[in-house]
Amino acid sequence: MNTGTTAAGRRPLGQSELSVSPLGLGCWQFSRGSGLVGKYWSNLEDTDILDIVKISLEGGMNWVDTAEIYGGGKSEQALAAVLDQLRLEGSSHANPLIATKWWPMLRTAGSITSTIDERIRCLGGRQIDLYQIHQPFSLSSIESEMKAMAGLVKAGKIRYAGVSNYSAAQMVKAHRLLQQHGLKLVSNQVKYNLLHRTIDHNGTMAAAKELGISIIAYSPLQQGVLTGRFHSDPAQISGLSMIRRTQSGLNEKGLARSRPLIELLSALAGKYGVTPGQVALNWLIHFHGETVVAIPGASKVRHAQENIGAMGFRLDRHELEQLDGASWAALN
Repeated sequence: MNTGTTAAGRRPLGQSELSVSPLGLGCWQFSRGSGLVGKYWSNLEDTDILDIVKISLEGGMNWVDTAEIYGGGKSEQALAAVLDQLRLEGSSHANPLIATKWWPMLRTAGSITSTIDERIRCLGGRQIDLYQIHQPFSLSSIESEMKAMAGLVKAGKIRYAGVSNYSAAQMVKAHRLLQQHGLKLVSNQVKYNLLHRTIDHNGTMAAAKELGISIIAYSPLQQGVLTGRFHSDPAQISGLSMIRRTQSGLNEKGLARSRPLIELLSALAGKYGVTPGQVALNWLIHFHGETVVAIPGASKVRHAQENIGAMGFRLDRHELEQLDGASWAALN
């Protein structure tokens, strides 16, 4: 398994001054098992969180992504505590770029402004480099929300504004509205991987490229399916929730359809001395040039090591196209 330093240089996040590693650390798993969303993960030990963050940042990642809804601030607080510890240790990696998100469900745009100080407090007083609207469903219009986000930028509370789970039309509208305030939409965080390519055919990817908006891919390994572990040991599937099994295509038909893709990932992994999951991540961050960055999570140290190793090599164009073809075959 490749765990070497990054061979993939940093790239601009959208049309911003933020220069990011192709992979950042997703921090949903630091939710302390708290709240409706946080219960998806077990409560990690403090030492495990410290090791995961330390390995990720020292290995080449320079940004982290969290959210208000991840344990109601618990993920943000866990992250802040770890960064405080790294600072005390004199680490040169104690100040990564920080992205977090506002949860809009059953709230109005006024909440964006009224809760920002709580987000900053949970992050230990740190600057929010990228603040994102977590999803498009709220009690306010996109106009009101972008006005509030622009206000936070101008007040110095956040550096840049992004969105998450927005359709092409919603993303373009948000971008145009921010332009009226002299700003640009930096990113759209969406589910994207070799087995989930909705944005490639609904116009979102094309619009992002046209407008210079970065795609931040979450669930980049299709909840572990692209590592090949469920194909090699289907017995593991029985221990998963029905929701996860359904969302990830972990049934007999789905496994059969995706097997040729997994076999190609495994073959390329053998060539580069890496894992299938690392090949899947490498495809994500290179197939579309610099448009896509990804935020794999890590609930174990070995996950963090594997994530950073995915930046230590580069698939050639023919291999990227091979995976593209196998991906579409698995989805059709």
